[in-house]
Amino acid sequence: MMWVLLPTNTYKHKWLPKLKSRFSSNYFGKQGVMMLIFTFPPLLVAVLSCVYLHLAKKSDDEEKETRVLATWRKPMLVKGPLGIVTGIELAFLVMFVVLLFWSLFTYFSSSFKSIDATDPAFLGGLKKWQLKLDLGGLWLGLVGNICLTLLFFPVARGSAVLQFFGLTSEGSIKYHIWLGHAVMTFFTAHGICYIVYWALMGQMSQTLKWSRSEISNVAGEISLLAGLGLWATTFPRIRRKMFELFFYTHYLYIVFVVFFVFHVGFTYACYMLPGFYLFLVDRYLRFLQSRRHVRLLSARILPAAGQTLELSFSKSPGLKYSPTSVLFLNVPGISKLQWHPFTVTSNSSLETDELSVVIKGEGKWTKKLYEMVSSSAAADHHFDVSVEGPYGPASTDFLRHETLVMISGGSGIAPFISIIRDLIFTSSHLQLKTPRLILISSFKTTADLAMLHLLLPITAASSAATANLRLTIEAYITREKQAAATSPFHNNNVRTKWFKPSPTHAPISPILGPTASWLWLAAVVSSSFLAFLVIIGILTGYYIYPEGKKHGEAGFPMALTAFLYMLVLCACVAAASSGAFLWNKRKSGRDQTIQIRNVEGATPTAGGSPAGGGAVYEMTEELESLPLRTIEEATNLHYGVRPNLRKLLVEYCTEGGSTGVMVSGPAGLRHEAAAICSSGLADDSLQFESISFSW
Repeated sequence: MMWVLLPTNTYKHKWLPKLKSRFSSNYFGKQGVMMLIFTFPPLLVAVLSCVYLHLAKKSDDEEKETRVLATWRKPMLVKGPLGIVTGIELAFLVMFVVLLFWSLFTYFSSSFKSIDATDPAFLGGLKKWQLKLDLGGLWLGLVGNICLTLLFFPVARGSAVLQFFGLTSEGSIKYHIWLGHAVMTFFTAHGICYIVYWALMGQMSQTLKWSRSEISNVAGEISLLAGLGLWATTFPRIRRKMFELFFYTHYLYIVFVVFFVFHVGFTYACYMLPGFYLFLVDRYLRFLQSRRHVRLLSARILPAAGQTLELSFSKSPGLKYSPTSVLFLNVPGISKLQWHPFTVTSNSSLETDELSVVIKGEGKWTKKLYEMVSSSAAADHHFDVSVEGPYGPASTDFLRHETLVMISGGSGIAPFISIIRDLIFTSSHLQLKTPRLILISSFKTTADLAMLHLLLPITAASSAATANLRLTIEAYITREKQAAATSPFHNNNVRTKWFKPSPTHAPISPILGPTASWLWLAAVVSSSFLAFLVIIGILTGYYIYPEGKKHGEAGFPMALTAFLYMLVLCACVAAASSGAFLWNKRKSGRDQTIQIRNVEGATPTAGGSPAGGGAVYEMTEELESLPLRTIEEATNLHYGVRPNLRKLLVEYCTEGGSTGVMVSGPAGLRHEAAAICSSGLADDSLQFESISFSW
């Protein structure tokens, strides 16, 4: 697909003349032809991906991974600025870097040879090095645009393109980071070259140039400054210590994109349009989903020392999601703008009416949320929460392993809760053999062991099903030397708090309906783009280039043309997305109303006495001890030491069969496990599952 997206000489000299000769009418103009050439193929792939995901069905048969594929999925790079990189990722990264350098070399060599071959009079009084500096700045910008072409694909969370290639938005964030650094490196070099050129030529007035029909220098400078402001806050030290600064400055991407289009014109911006178009559709659908507050049912509050809680929301039964999915939360009572991702711990098949997330107080926002939820007055008021998602892999295949080793540190245990609950459903309802589960968890203190209370759901059916679950837990308490006099599992300080219902709150439901959601997304992308082409065709033929005037003679400002096209683009996306969203909302509104009434009738009051007579709350209290006993029996406690991962992994992988390794926690823990899996122990039976749990 790269030859379709990039400004190659083949397209420029062969295909463009042919298409222009066939579409010579003023109706499309040169803008429409360029747009159709560079946007149609990627958007077609996106639409076909939606159709494929709708038709694809998960096979009940276990798919055994070949040795060749397993080798390519092994971590090749563990430590360094790129983090953990598998063989497949490294291969594509190398190819992409080669593409960038090949493009840069081609641009420089062809242009510099033409300079050497021309008559000095052709240089217009310029020296060769001056013209080379001018052209060099141009080529750096063109190569930067190659990176910009792919920049927005990884951050379209609900994109079918990511799902089609087996990627998730969370796991693809690192690609967005790599591309972002490359974009700003090339664009910064592009800007510096021109500033130096203007300074040496005594033409600094060019920095204030806003051309009517050519490149607008001022727009490019504004775009570059916005990008630099955004870029400066993305480095790990700044992002981790000042997350709010990183979060708010990231909105500068709007200024960056808008003025980039003003700078180069809409025609050349068509190269990056497909990725941004899909991101725009995804972003607006997320906006529509987040406008309504969702129904918060209850919260399981763990002891205050760990400041951990599990929030349970009402959801529509038609909402399906895979293990390790992520839900974004916004609490207006804390911040109206901040959205934070949390791993979904419930299973959509096992818990059909509820969706749960685990939150640990590790920052200002999460600590404030813990205080609000755990306060005595919280249940007497409506608790407003908005959500986006959940987002996750289209499917998972943990059954291909004989043993599944899950390594966590602290709150990193959250993604594994969803995996364990998914395997409970698989063994109890689908009657399939599940892999042996080994959970290796590190905690600072005994109080943090309360996180284990959340591993199993509190339902009678699921508690009975845990008998078929082959679960072993190795829990390491690193900051305590010896065990307490009583078992930490007997000191159960977990509280369950129910919240007052509100008629304006709704269950979490799919953005585009529970059935055929991928087809609805395909319809939104295709219909909005078709409407966009029709409207800009009319706009171009009858307003920008009216009949009787040749292309380029209308004298229409390039920036105004770009603004009108962007306005039409946003309007078409908003109209198509809103129509699909409202249609599905109306269709599912009746079921949601019935569900809300049923949940309200069964919700306990703040004092602990259920509104419906006490059955629900008493059953919850009784069942809470069932998972606790199961967890205590499966847990081996180790005090004052850290897990020896090499010894443990070698021990479990020698039991025979494939051993999948998943890690969630600090970077050092992930790097250590990845290094062990890539070292070739036990004849490559250790397979590192490169699923990211860290945004």
